Amino acid sequence: MTKSTKILGLIGRAVDYSYSPLIHNTACRLLGLSYHYTVFNIADPSMIPDALRGAKALGIAGFNVTIPYKKSVVPFLDALSAEAASIQAVNTIVNEGGKLTGHNTDIAGFAAPLLPYRESIRGKTLSIFGAGGAALAAIEAFIRFFAPKEILLFVRNPEKASLLLEESGHDKSAPVRILCSDNPEIIRECRVIVNATPIGTRGNNDSPLPLDRELLHPGQIVYDMVYNPLDTPLLLAAKQAGAATISGIEMLIGQAEHSFMLWTGMQMPVKAVKESLLQEIQQ
Repeated sequence: MTKSTKILGLIGRAVDYSYSPLIHNTACRLLGLSYHYTVFNIADPSMIPDALRGAKALGIAGFNVTIPYKKSVVPFLDALSAEAASIQAVNTIVNEGGKLTGHNTDIAGFAAPLLPYRESIRGKTLSIFGAGGAALAAIEAFIRFFAPKEILLFVRNPEKASLLLEESGHDKSAPVRILCSDNPEIIRECRVIVNATPIGTRGNNDSPLPLDRELLHPGQIVYDMVYNPLDTPLLLAAKQAGAATISGIEMLIGQAEHSFMLWTGMQMPVKAVKESLLQEIQQ
């Protein structure tokens, strides 16, 4: 080794399964950059302040942030980008001379695979399952890029979800309606259905909505943020029903591309990275 290696990492809990190290280390190798990306599992939210202070002291170049800490990190950062501030949730941190700035590349990453459908989505009712940082990013992306008639937010605890939206500084004039997830019949009327929960992750064969009520049909786009496995129970059911489907891999690559640019100032070689990722998953 002829020069020092900058460290990047993923902050999460029990996220050793993540493909983010493969994505970013592949990109750095292809571009000849002296960076190494690893995983930092943090057991409890109370440890977040110490972790971020340690990052400053050690000069760690940046992080991604995932479940369940996208909101937990916010109070301990020095600055927020406009996107992160709009939903008070961070998925990317950049360390510039000891100043930690939080960004949210989930918004643009989520929107990217839906852009070809933009005109058919405009003015339609859309739905999201979940009430965490990923759901907030999806809401913000829908409002910024797609001008929906209404966004239905399906959650287990409507009061908690309402408080989350309020704390995020969400624009109350935006068309969001909170519903209990145990009564999803209105899904039939939705142009887009998004799973912004971990339900369906490998080892969990459940779906965020019941698959035995014929709620899905060919006029819909079903978008599952879960990326492992590629075909979740929800996506398999959507394909069988004739709906268009979007795998979480698309968002994973999309948000990673934007994070990579923030850290390195360089464009990620997306095509080559995606090929390596799909090869790894198929194996």
